[in-house]
Amino acid sequence: MKYLIGIDIGTSGTKSVLFDTEGNTVASATADYPLYQPENGWAEQNPQDWWKAVCSTLSEISKKACGEICGIGLSGQMHGLVMLDENNEVIRDAIIWCDGRTTEECNEIESIIGHDRLLEITGNPALEGFTASKIMWVKKHEPENFRRCRHILLPKDYIRYMLTGVYATDVSDASGM
Repeated sequence: MKYLIGIDIGTSGTKSVLFDTEGNTVASATADYPLYQPENGWAEQNPQDWWKAVCSTLSEISKKACGEICGIGLSGQMHGLVMLDENNEVIRDAIIWCDGRTTEECNEIESIIGHDRLLEITGNPALEGFTASKIMWVKKHEPENFRRCRHILLPKDYIRYMLTGVYATDVSDASGM
């Protein structure tokens, strides 16, 4: 028998589901992880917590597979900033989508590019939850972490990298970067 796996890297936990090729659910598993709020309005998570949750849920659901896994699909929280160094090690906890610390950086983006031009380029205004403003915040407030950064990934793209060794994203996620 052949199977497909769906993995959702959510804000409060990861859910992995094993499907048969007819779309029937064979097994599912969920693993939770914490949200860190080092200051009021900030929201961070440790990307290793996501990875551990993926490994745990995949291990659990794979026990029900008695055949070939034909494909894996990923979904997850958008706009989280995962920074990797030259050795592909996580530099700092990810600043996730619901973090609100980057108002000043959003204003700076719009003043440099202009509101209309930014909409023309990205299809989006500068928003606190988007990755671009988070990158600017790290550059301004954590310059050593910014200097060490060699790769910027989103949460599901970090998991894709961990599973495959490939750096990639999709168009809708990239619009906020």
